[in-house]
Amino acid sequence: MLQIQDVHQYYGGSHILRGVGLEVRPGEITVVLGRNGVGKTTLLKCLMGLVPIRRGTIALDGQPIAGWPPYRRAAAGIGYVPQGREIFGRLTVHENLMMGLASRPAHTAIPAVLYELFPILAQMRRRRGGDLSGGQQQQLAIARALAASPRVLVLDEPTEGIQPNIIQAIGEVLRRLAREGVDGRPMAILLVEQYYDFAQALADRYVVLERGEVVDAGAGHEMAQRGVRQRIAI
Repeated sequence: MLQIQDVHQYYGGSHILRGVGLEVRPGEITVVLGRNGVGKTTLLKCLMGLVPIRRGTIALDGQPIAGWPPYRRAAAGIGYVPQGREIFGRLTVHENLMMGLASRPAHTAIPAVLYELFPILAQMRRRRGGDLSGGQQQQLAIARALAASPRVLVLDEPTEGIQPNIIQAIGEVLRRLAREGVDGRPMAILLVEQYYDFAQALADRYVVLERGEVVDAGAGHEMAQRGVRQRIAI
């Protein structure tokens, strides 16, 4: 579904991403791990077109998209949940979800399954986003990214600052989305995460970054025996 090959990116004279490559497949959760400052968020921004790449390829279903603007990538089926959530605090829950439909035709309805996945949003649909708790805002950010029924879901550290019960609920939602997406079709999920236990529980495949390079990759069930926890420990 999503292929990233030999991606390089610089900030000024600093070489941030060094030949990064990975693949995200429908029905699977691919987890990217690494310490702070290794380029994880930069990789996702390159994927979404928020930061240009210097060299390499990014393809969706075999179609090169590295030259596309962010809105076109969203319309093609990539949903993005940024680090820090970035919901619209002055808009209601319902209005935030409508913003997720910006790439779809007018009058497209919010998928009812979103309120099934996140029941708290149904209860608070008229409440302003800025009045929600951190965990509720994170659920809203994920639901907003799902509103347009993307084929690929990209998440940047969704557990950051979230209470344990919400983390567990988000994990259950991601497993379900990988199986059946929003519309019954398997979804490809790319998850950047620092919380090792959460990542290991979800990963079908994993990638470890160090200094902007892929230093290890494999099947999720191999993470413990390959010492991934130690590699990302601060």
